[in-house]
Amino acid sequence: MTTDPRQAALTAATAPEPWDILVIGGGASGLGTAVEAATRGYRTLLLEAHDYAKGTSSRSTKLVHGGVRYLAQGNVSLVREALHERGLLKRNAPHLVRDMGFLIAAYKWWAAPFYGIGLKMYDLLAGKLNLQASRYVNKAQALARTPTLKQAGLKGGILYFDGQFDDSRLAITLMRSLEDHGGVTLNHAPVVGLIKEGGRVVGARFRDDETGHEHEVRARSVVNATGVFVDDIRRMERSDVKPMLSPSQGVHVVVDRRFLPGDSAIMVPRTDDGRVLFAVPWHDHVVIGTTDTPVPETSLEPRALPEEIDFILSTAAQYMDPAPTRADVRSVYVGLRPLVKAAEGTDTKSLSRDHVIRISDGGLITLTGGKWTTYRRMGEDTVNRAAAQAGLPERLSLTAGLKLHGATHEDLPDHWKVYGTDAEWVQTLPGANQKIHQALPYTEAEVRWAARAEQARTVEDVLSRRLRALLLNAQASIEAAPRVAAILAEELGRDQAWQAGQVRAYTDVAQGYVLR
Repeated sequence: MTTDPRQAALTAATAPEPWDILVIGGGASGLGTAVEAATRGYRTLLLEAHDYAKGTSSRSTKLVHGGVRYLAQGNVSLVREALHERGLLKRNAPHLVRDMGFLIAAYKWWAAPFYGIGLKMYDLLAGKLNLQASRYVNKAQALARTPTLKQAGLKGGILYFDGQFDDSRLAITLMRSLEDHGGVTLNHAPVVGLIKEGGRVVGARFRDDETGHEHEVRARSVVNATGVFVDDIRRMERSDVKPMLSPSQGVHVVVDRRFLPGDSAIMVPRTDDGRVLFAVPWHDHVVIGTTDTPVPETSLEPRALPEEIDFILSTAAQYMDPAPTRADVRSVYVGLRPLVKAAEGTDTKSLSRDHVIRISDGGLITLTGGKWTTYRRMGEDTVNRAAAQAGLPERLSLTAGLKLHGATHEDLPDHWKVYGTDAEWVQTLPGANQKIHQALPYTEAEVRWAARAEQARTVEDVLSRRLRALLLNAQASIEAAPRVAAILAEELGRDQAWQAGQVRAYTDVAQGYVLR
């Protein structure tokens, strides 16, 4: 067992001196805000109720992109900003972001020129940060890049380029970057109430879920960046506040790489319901999605509807040969989008994906909306508002050029690349050559690293977000859980009863990712 760093973080978090900025929420928006604040030299604390990227931020389509469909909707400014941020993120986290070609297959004579014109605009909006120029490909070139594309009637297509990444690994990288710059961060530390004095929000009460003890922290500015749960925190300030969000859910299925063995992704620009659908190579598997279904309420573990699975598989079957069936699905996962409410009768797929910042009468700053690609810009905008509101000294943003923790251009093997410069340290730990399961690429050393360096506290933290086993092969991850629990128990000083409880809890969650 190694020394547990959590106690040091807890002691620092609860020290009597007030924080400059307290961020509630450890997803894309919260981590982006906290890194922005800490790198400006503000004393920054981040509290996460469950685990970093536990919600939507670990369940994306794995794209760093400008949003081709937002261009079709005429939202040029959103696309331009996202393309700019895509370029910065690739530069600042080259170990996590890579270029990927996306093929729009043309089965009608007009399709290639029609989409080609739009994608030239996409290239132009990216400016000097563009990845590669889009171009026309003929039938043979299209099949060379995506051999499982349906051949009947195929005329060619348009190839364009966007970024692809690992979302929860970026979250962990941001958490490490926050620590590198003097910030303090705690997971499994839900905020249970806000502290108000004279009508102003001046801090929060949180519970350490590992001990059950509650603590108070004070801050000059409090930022609510809890994604689809922002209304829960807003109600802690005022119980009668009107909801901000109209959440919708996006479903993805994960299948074996044999269904898309080439080096490019497939993009379907207009599905039967007017959305786009992607089939994207990811960690030697293929992610296919997504849907856009309004949901009446938010939950930590949303579930796919049968019709959503059928829609994804039937749409994929129009373009892929062979096409995956329900029996081929290794995992199904669901993310909730924090879409800001619009007028009655507006469908969720046309709601703005831009981020929104609202400041309450008591000074609580709420950040919601947006997407992973623009996490940095969201953080910059929020800290600008927070610093001005709290009267903090004005300081320039540094994050546009900030290399994130572990950043390296070294050409590491795909499996180790997400660790960047930490990869060599991970491989010095016991179990570096021992897989946790034969159907998964991960090693026992990575479990130890997750506990020692990446704040993993539970089996789910490890198998879902430090490693991506839950999304790659849910059943295999369930089978790996007992060994992972044993390693974690050794690292964290836990007993057999804790291990058994962890395996039960993880199995309960992971069963929801297995398609029955």
